[in-house]
Amino acid sequence: MARIGFIGMGNMGTAILEGLLKEREPREMLFTAAHREKMEAVTARTGVPHAASNSQCAAQSEYLILAVKPQYFEQVFEEIRGSLRPGQIVISLAPGLTIGDLRERMGGKVRVIRAMPNTPALLGEGMTGAAWEEGSLTGEEESEIQAIFGACGRMVRVEERLMDAVGCVSGCSPAFVYMFIEALADGGVKYGLPRKTAYEMAAQAVLGSAKMVLETGKHPGQLKDEVCSPGGTTIAGVSALEEGAFRSCVIRAADACYEKSTKMK
Repeated sequence: MARIGFIGMGNMGTAILEGLLKEREPREMLFTAAHREKMEAVTARTGVPHAASNSQCAAQSEYLILAVKPQYFEQVFEEIRGSLRPGQIVISLAPGLTIGDLRERMGGKVRVIRAMPNTPALLGEGMTGAAWEEGSLTGEEESEIQAIFGACGRMVRVEERLMDAVGCVSGCSPAFVYMFIEALADGGVKYGLPRKTAYEMAAQAVLGSAKMVLETGKHPGQLKDEVCSPGGTTIAGVSALEEGAFRSCVIRAADACYEKSTKMK
């Protein structure tokens, strides 16, 4: 039996699998994907075996990760329901559906974990929020969940009621950050920087700034203040962002993500 099974080999499934391969043997994992050609290509590249069907993958896995898009969930539930074992741990990466919803749709006998990773997991720099019912996992099982998502970045456990908020702050936000990098680079190009150089500078500035927040423990506002000299260029730029309601726009983007997530149940 495989330790960890995957149904779905899109960006998230692939990122987690490849992260785990840095620490585990291919034989500890099993997966399925929508197309045979994709499965054969992943197996050839990684050495991880693929199952003949979703139901077989479910039956042969201790921890089962559902890494398919929400529109395919009902089909997957139908295929795996009869193969799941009482107490088996199923990890859902889909937004919206609650632990109760997921358990019911899988026959009511499994233990469910909701997780929301993001695409930087592809580079081992992902951020995952995860939720499970209090007392549903042993200490060893909790450590295994931490290890699964720690293999492709960081993981934080949250209350389930906060999972839609996790989607706003880390699940969807890479798209907002990419937009910021693109816009900042455009500003550099406007004043003569070559496009490639501008992208590199903007991206590295974001990367370095994020590490300052994570590694110094300082409040982002304090770090911002440390860059803003009195009467200097940075405070002039900050003032322009405030005039454009920069922070309010970001919060409204989070509002839109949250509203969409709550309607996906």
